[in-house]
Amino acid sequence: MSTTPDAAPIGFPETAGDKGLKSGAVGLISTIVVGVASTAPAYSLAASLGFVVASGGALLAGVKAPAIILLAFVPMYFIAVAYQELNKAEPDCGTSFTWASRAFGPAVGWMTGWGIIAADVIVMANLAQIAGSYSFSFANTLGLHNTLSSNTFWSTVAGIIWIAVMTYICYRGIEISARIQYGLLTIEVLVLFLFAAVALYKVYSGHAESYSLHPQWSWLWPGGLSFTDVIAPALLTAVFIYWGWDSAVSINEETDDPATTPGRAAVLSTLILLFTYAIVTVAAVAFAGTGTEGIGLGNAKNAEDVFTAISPQLFGNSGLGHVGQLLLAASILTSASASTQTTILPTARTALSMAVYKAIPERFARIHPKYLTPTWSTIGMGVISIVFYLLFTLVSQSLLSALIGSIGLMIAFYYGLTGFACTWFYRRNLFTSPRNFVMQGLFPFLGGAILIGAFCYAIKSYIAPDWLQDDDGNNITIFGQGAVAVVGIAALALGIVLMIVWWSIKSDFFRQKTLPRKAAHELVLAGIPHDPAGDAEIRLPDAGLPDILISDDLSNLPPGQRAVRREDLND
Repeated sequence: MSTTPDAAPIGFPETAGDKGLKSGAVGLISTIVVGVASTAPAYSLAASLGFVVASGGALLAGVKAPAIILLAFVPMYFIAVAYQELNKAEPDCGTSFTWASRAFGPAVGWMTGWGIIAADVIVMANLAQIAGSYSFSFANTLGLHNTLSSNTFWSTVAGIIWIAVMTYICYRGIEISARIQYGLLTIEVLVLFLFAAVALYKVYSGHAESYSLHPQWSWLWPGGLSFTDVIAPALLTAVFIYWGWDSAVSINEETDDPATTPGRAAVLSTLILLFTYAIVTVAAVAFAGTGTEGIGLGNAKNAEDVFTAISPQLFGNSGLGHVGQLLLAASILTSASASTQTTILPTARTALSMAVYKAIPERFARIHPKYLTPTWSTIGMGVISIVFYLLFTLVSQSLLSALIGSIGLMIAFYYGLTGFACTWFYRRNLFTSPRNFVMQGLFPFLGGAILIGAFCYAIKSYIAPDWLQDDDGNNITIFGQGAVAVVGIAALALGIVLMIVWWSIKSDFFRQKTLPRKAAHELVLAGIPHDPAGDAEIRLPDAGLPDILISDDLSNLPPGQRAVRREDLND
């Protein structure tokens, strides 16, 4: 039986894995690096911690911000487990798109894939803006004085250059992408721990600010906080801090062990992020306090970048202090730029998978014959991100803020569906062992329920006309409703429209000819589907598979033989 895909796109290699990506290119450590770097830890904390502590000048979580960070980890861990379990069954670079299609059918699967693409395109505008602006801020820190960081035109130009550079790196190959991430992430994490160490040292040695606080164990427990008024809105912000670890799973077909390495990397990434965020958050709250004046985390002027506000007082004006400030500024710049790169990676691979299964035009499945990377998908992601960034920067900076706020809706949408997909996909396995019930059923379901609940709560909150305001205190609305909710709903509605249009043009995917619904008991030995009719020629449409042995005894198979139990065929 041939392993060559039907109607393979131009440039689709026949010997480098099912979709042509370079198999075995990265190991566990590199995959973890990609997962952690994708969350942009330094930037995520700098831009979100202030909003967890306070909102609109009113105290929100306050000193219990670390408790919110811990709470936000819970659904992220549950969903990471769902990714791990689903990846064991089918290590496909389409991840949530492929798995939701298997579990719930093509329409839900397509919209899940759209949720990934929409979130990534939207966040690229934010990351480009930060990388562009921080490029000039970093130059200021180096002594190259300029005022360009607040200049929209030049910040936009620099942001576009960052997108172009990172797109090219992703185009050149997964290995060079991973090597660059090693350097960028190392700088970022070391500086974050330096920040925490200096802050805690000054607090405990009595050299901190007059309003600094000694850490308390009670900071890690949310007791006394109102769920609706404090925990829920702060949690929505904190969830964004963790988002991005799933990039580790999107490169599954390029890892040394596709069925286990990516899922393990996803879970370990969330644990590493939890430890990092908890330490840094405790240190920031302790040193800066939660007041509304000065460097206090409750000061609305500091909310958009708490590290820049804190660093002068933390490191001081000595030569060594200036080095500390320089390193902190560098960490935020490398964080945003690294995340720009690792945002392109999963989006390109989601588009590649969708194209292979004919859910979008097949030209997006083209692979570079030398670099073994998606060509149209990678370059297309870069071009679309630049156009989107330009369009909304020129239209309105306020509208760009609303777009960024809607990212949380996209995250909750596709993460939540992935959790439910895992539970449904493994529904016949759940009661075969306590481990399967918890890891394949309970945890993924709870993660999905929490995030879909957060999605609904967010829509209700964001629709309020006064949810988001500009620097002058004016409400940012569209058609009289909160712009964040309108943008989020419009993004999903656009996905529905595009899905219907493609359905009318080419319906093979939607008729389940290329990616049929299947449950776990139908995918044997890490993603090998069987034919319920008992046909010995079993293969995944458009991906190509070797012959599969149908047998009553699978205990003594030759190395590399793929097989399916006869009893499973008759199930």
